Amino acid sequence: MIDRQHLRIIAQIDKQGTLTGAAQALHLTQSALSHAIKRLESHFDTPLWKKDGRKLRLTQAGLAVLSLAERVLPQFDYAEKQLREIAAGNRGTLRIGMECHPCYQWLLKVVEPFLRNFPDVDVDVRQEFKFGGLHALHGFEIDLLLTPDPLLLDTITYLPVFSYEQVLVMPACHPLADQTFLQPQQLSNETLISYPVEPSRLDIFNQFLTPAGCGVRQHKVIETTEIMLQMVSAGRGVAALPHWLALEYAGQLGLATCRLGEHGIQKSLHIGYRKAEQPDGFFNAFIDMAKAVGQDYAPN
Repeated sequence: MIDRQHLRIIAQIDKQGTLTGAAQALHLTQSALSHAIKRLESHFDTPLWKKDGRKLRLTQAGLAVLSLAERVLPQFDYAEKQLREIAAGNRGTLRIGMECHPCYQWLLKVVEPFLRNFPDVDVDVRQEFKFGGLHALHGFEIDLLLTPDPLLLDTITYLPVFSYEQVLVMPACHPLADQTFLQPQQLSNETLISYPVEPSRLDIFNQFLTPAGCGVRQHKVIETTEIMLQMVSAGRGVAALPHWLALEYAGQLGLATCRLGEHGIQKSLHIGYRKAEQPDGFFNAFIDMAKAVGQDYAPN
């Protein structure tokens, strides 16, 4: 049967023209080279080369093997290069699951330099794991989980990326815009706009309104951050978002922010990964870049 060594020998015979040259190029002895080809010739009962003076000339069978070698050997070389790069942590796909809707804007600022520094690594961001990221992480569907609500388990390691405050966002002309901080009952007549997440998982409910036995007049859901803030700017409601995100849009949309409660709702974004797999290579590089970018978002 034809194996890779046969292909390499035939390719070098064609290139070098002599047994001695081919053996030297392949770092083989002439006897080892001849023995390998004789076994192949015996298997198919046909010669692969003939002597033509001092040179070796490939037969029709040898040319058929050479044609195969020219197609297959580069693929072998490329596959081996890929494997070496994967082993060194320089190639592959980084699959990220997100449980933080507004953090998508932050993530873009991490992905851009990451892709630039790792041109052979792809990034796949999956937001369909809405509050189901741990299941995806345990099931090897994602490699890293970005979450503001880490569930501590023995199988998962969490690294804090940056801290932030969840604030109420409203039009600058809103009656509550001049308050130092808000009490839960002050939102009873407001329309709250949020991402399409179960209310019990929203911080403004589980850390602010519900413990005080309060609610809002109406609760609307919108998937897109930009549309949500356009709605808020137009006076259609208020929203609870990270302070850093609100500041990015405040000037251009005429928005104001206010603390929720005297001490505010304090949050931290975390990166989670399987504890059995210590990050290295591009995994570790992504985490380092995330922390670096996170410093720009952390409160002063």
